[in-house]
Amino acid sequence: MHVGDAMLSEMLSQLLVAYTIEYDDEFEHHLPHRTASYGAGGPERVVSSSGVPVGKPWLCLMAMWSNFMRYVTPEGVPLGAVQGMPANLAGLQRWGYIVVRPPGPDGGADQDRKSSESGAARPKADWLVKATRAGRLAQAGWRRLDGVIDRRWEQRFGARVVGQLRESLRVIAGQIGAGLPLYLPVVGYADGMRSGDYREVVRGLPEPLPALVELDLSALMSAVLLAFTLEYEATSKLSLPISANTLRVVGDDGVRVSDIPLLAGVSREGVSSSLGFLERHDYVEIGPDPSGRRGKFVRPTERGRRARDGRRRLAARVESGWVERFGAGEVDRLRGALDEMRHSRTDGRPTLALGLGRYPDGWRSRAPYLAQTKAMLRDPAQALPRHPMVLHRGGYPDGC
Repeated sequence: MHVGDAMLSEMLSQLLVAYTIEYDDEFEHHLPHRTASYGAGGPERVVSSSGVPVGKPWLCLMAMWSNFMRYVTPEGVPLGAVQGMPANLAGLQRWGYIVVRPPGPDGGADQDRKSSESGAARPKADWLVKATRAGRLAQAGWRRLDGVIDRRWEQRFGARVVGQLRESLRVIAGQIGAGLPLYLPVVGYADGMRSGDYREVVRGLPEPLPALVELDLSALMSAVLLAFTLEYEATSKLSLPISANTLRVVGDDGVRVSDIPLLAGVSREGVSSSLGFLERHDYVEIGPDPSGRRGKFVRPTERGRRARDGRRRLAARVESGWVERFGAGEVDRLRGALDEMRHSRTDGRPTLALGLGRYPDGWRSRAPYLAQTKAMLRDPAQALPRHPMVLHRGGYPDGC
């Protein structure tokens, strides 16, 4: 990696986040749901196409589908087989997608979603995870999106460059080895948003993962990016999501906390969690704004400056290892496709932006996220996160 070049993980991340946002916007547009700012005051239930009342679940998106809901079969799946998957199982129960019940004739999922929470019995490994009616409606919606964004990208960017990206990802993913989840895992606050290696959990699933040739671009990008992230974090005291997003934009002179979401491309909630970890571990100092304006101001400590400035060196070290492992030609082919797509333009606009902000009724088109959406539409290569920040809140790739 030459000085000034974009990091391989950054390029992968921005394309994966753009793909995910387009996918999630499509899902949100067609599934009855609730969020904090949408649908919460409306009817709790809607009527499905078959005439059956369906409770509106809280909105959650691709990460929860790829890493959990796709494995929940109509007859149910044993809790022990999916309990360690990198998703928010408790959240999926709370949001109305699944119930967890003892096996047997009374273990159906068509009851009210609160039925999984009733009683004092602690769920056991042989209890069944079943989709609720709303969960099955969501599963059908996710399945209808299979291949849709891939085909759009082929039309938008051209089949040649998308084919080059897909093939280079397959080659590298094939050498990395099977077993990585189909989307980046949910990361937690306690350990500073570090990624875990879930290959043992994935190997215990009741059905195997699809073959590489069957994976869409999001799964291929996720596998390669997760492998890169795990190698980076093996030698870094800070996780890549925190380093690449929040700490990256904290310059030596400091920055207003309220400005970080737009600069980093992640939500206020994600920034708040990142800054809390950074402050507790002496990477930043947070105090009053020196200009006297309301709000907080953050500056890096000496430790924070070293970590911020060392990120590119660590990333270059990982990439150099990949050149030795996979071959310079293969890494260059991947870099070339990613770079071409990030900087492609159509009728004067960034091509990557054409799939973003498609639906004005979506939550990304409303405050407080509207400013970030507008920034992504203007210049996605600058405004998109430099690494997905997949939190327990629903699996959004920008920490929302």
